[in-house]
Amino acid sequence: MAGGITITPALSDALTILGAAGIVIPAFARLRINPVIGFIVVGIIAGPFGLGALVPLYPWLQAFSITDPQSIEPFAELGIVLLLFSIGLELSFRRLIAMRKMVFGIGAAEMLLTAAILAAGLIAAGWLPQGAVWLALALAMSSTALVLPISGTHSPVGRAALAMLLFEDLALVPMLLLIGAAGGGATGSLAKVAIEGTLVIGAILLIGRFALPSLFAQAARAKKPELFLAISLLVVILAATVTAAVGLSPILGALVAGLVIAETDYRQEVEVVTAPFKGLALGVFLITVGMRIDLGALYAEWPALLGALAGVIVVKTLVTGLLLRMAGARVAVAAETGLLMASPSETTLIVLGAAGVAGILGADSVAFWSAATAIGLTITPLLATLGRSAARRVDRHIADELPPSIAGRTMIFGFGRVGQMVADMLEEHGRPYLAVDSDIDGFIEARKAGYSVIYGDVARREFAHHLDLGKAAAVVLTMDDPVLTARLAKRLRGDHPDLPIIARARDTEHAATLYRAGVTDAVPEALEASLQLSEAVLVDIGLAMGPVIASIHKKRSQLRAEIMAAGELTSEPRLGHRRARDSAPGPSAAGTYVGPDA
Repeated sequence: MAGGITITPALSDALTILGAAGIVIPAFARLRINPVIGFIVVGIIAGPFGLGALVPLYPWLQAFSITDPQSIEPFAELGIVLLLFSIGLELSFRRLIAMRKMVFGIGAAEMLLTAAILAAGLIAAGWLPQGAVWLALALAMSSTALVLPISGTHSPVGRAALAMLLFEDLALVPMLLLIGAAGGGATGSLAKVAIEGTLVIGAILLIGRFALPSLFAQAARAKKPELFLAISLLVVILAATVTAAVGLSPILGALVAGLVIAETDYRQEVEVVTAPFKGLALGVFLITVGMRIDLGALYAEWPALLGALAGVIVVKTLVTGLLLRMAGARVAVAAETGLLMASPSETTLIVLGAAGVAGILGADSVAFWSAATAIGLTITPLLATLGRSAARRVDRHIADELPPSIAGRTMIFGFGRVGQMVADMLEEHGRPYLAVDSDIDGFIEARKAGYSVIYGDVARREFAHHLDLGKAAAVVLTMDDPVLTARLAKRLRGDHPDLPIIARARDTEHAATLYRAGVTDAVPEALEASLQLSEAVLVDIGLAMGPVIASIHKKRSQLRAEIMAAGELTSEPRLGHRRARDSAPGPSAAGTYVGPDA
């Protein structure tokens, strides 16, 4: 091209962001450094206080720097919206209803009590009450964008964090409206937003309930993943736009959109096609966080900044941990959750900006606490690592207190409906067992019912190691989590080559996966239930017992062959059965079929 290539600011920003995603982040992953820190470091280096400040002297640096942070703010907002959308996909309305006590109990108490303590400290330091209260409420919030990807939403820590973060996200809207009112805005707008917001969310739920299944069905018939992506992005952006138009946070609209899609049969496909966009958009948000950090100003004020941030972290850790302990959470869960939730949030920056515009906080205060918040977001992965380390120490202490009679016991991992049935049968035959469960509510109920059960997360290698499973009679994996079951089976087989491992499988494909992972027996629950149902139906409609049993054996043999082919096994699996009737069917002397478990 005769005129050459003109590098526009938008092109240089895109080059910097994609370069971070394609080069810097894999390098950090290879060094086993959290990618979150990598994106923030890129923001610091390439931002207006880093290479961007040198562009006037060295214009060629424009291609590798971001001189205008405002230009990528919309992409950062999209990243948060997509993140909340993905969180909504992992939830369900039934689960949210079940969590309402945690959300409005522990969630509300954590935020308000933290804010009260911080506000009291600020007032004691000479702040005016109004500014102290709003700053304290802003600092009491924790990062949804960072915490939930680290903790997940299904672990004890993840469930506790999700409850508190949901309350904070819900509280953001009235906070922004009240800040506007305190700064001289209309005081009657809060009720209007509440009414219009309720109507809009109801409309989203109603339209999504009836329209989305048909749209996704058409995409499925076309067998084009890009249609799933287009529909999903359309839904989340429309929901976020509409909720923002009536004064609610677009984050709330994205969460509702995720919940609506989670109720359809296409949830997993949507999760897969939107995952890359969510990760990249979240990276853009983290880069904007890094661009807020001025290392020069940080060096000049580092004692005050670090001291203020340390005070916030200590207060939030203690309040969160104590409230969870009072609610019955285990010490390890309380410690890990407290540290994970200790830093301020991306929503802290939103509240600080609104308070600055309303004149509640001065420009210097907004700049100072924005820098402290950016540092706090940067160290959130480090706090998470510290929290896991603290939890491991507590788990190790608990493991040291486990009953000394593990030798000869059957260990049951997961103690829901299936685990309790296994325990009942072991007790019926006088066999000792010890169950381990990570669901605190289920653990408490099982203890009350008299079962031999301890609380613990067997996904932690350290916890499983302290169980000394080499002395156990067998391990039974009953968790309703196929990925975790396969991972545990592989790890246990590597650590204990001779240990009998019996696992619950969903179907023949999952059973084949478990056999490859090293289990001794895998029981496909759906197939076994189907065979037993078929046997009952055939007998009840008048067929003779002998031919029915023979046909059940034949069908089970076919299933064994399928598992052998899928799992590339060299020996025929037992499908969880050691019954004599599988190998030698026949009637008893009385004409009734009798097996060893009859």
